[in-house]
Amino acid sequence: MIADALQPSPLGAWLVPDAAQRRQVMTDVVAVWVEHAMFFGDVHLTDDLTAAMVGFYRYRPIPPPANYPTRLVEAAGAHAERFTALECLIAQQQPTEPHYHLALLAVSPTRQKAGCGSALLSHHRVRLDRIGLPSWTAVTAEPEHLLARYGYTLRPPLTVPNGPNGPSLRPMRRNPHRASNPMPINSPRPVGNRLQGNTTHTGTTLRP
Repeated sequence: MIADALQPSPLGAWLVPDAAQRRQVMTDVVAVWVEHAMFFGDVHLTDDLTAAMVGFYRYRPIPPPANYPTRLVEAAGAHAERFTALECLIAQQQPTEPHYHLALLAVSPTRQKAGCGSALLSHHRVRLDRIGLPSWTAVTAEPEHLLARYGYTLRPPLTVPNGPNGPSLRPMRRNPHRASNPMPINSPRPVGNRLQGNTTHTGTTLRP
C-alpha cells in the first residue's frame, strides 16, 4: 500500500525514474524501513489497511537498519545512489534534539481525500502531546496543508539533487502542546495500531 501511494508521486519518480521498476523497488526499500520502525519506532494503520504512518523515536541517535548498504543495493539496484542522496539531504536539517521523526504518511491512491491522513495525524498528535515530544518530517508539497492543520510549521526547503527535475522537500516541525492528561503513554507501538478513518496524502522520507 505504501509503495502504491509513493509510486505516482514526484519523489517516487525521481527516486526510481524507470516506471516499470518503480513499484517493486519502492516496495522493497520501504519494507526495510518498516521493519526498522518496529524496533525503533512504530507503524500505525487504519482499520481498512489503506493508510499508514511510519515513524521513529529519536531520543538519541539510532543505528541504521541491519546491513543497510547491502540491503539497499539489493532492494534498489541501480537506484540505490538516489536513495542515499535523499537520506544525506534530509540529514542536513533533521533535529539533533530528542524528537519523533514522521518518516512516512501514506494513503492508497483509491482512498485519498477521504480523511485517513487526518485520522492518523489526530492520533499521532495526542500521543506526542502526552509525552511532550516534538515531531519533525520532510514532505513534498501535497501533504503540507494537511500537516499545517495539525500544528506543523515549515522550515527552509530542501531541493533534491541531481538536476532541475528533482522535487523540492519541505521540512516541517511540530512542537508539543501540554496535554490535559499528565500520564505518559507508551511510545513505541507495533504494527496493528489501526484506526478508524481514511487518509489523504503520501508523505515522504525514508530515513529515521
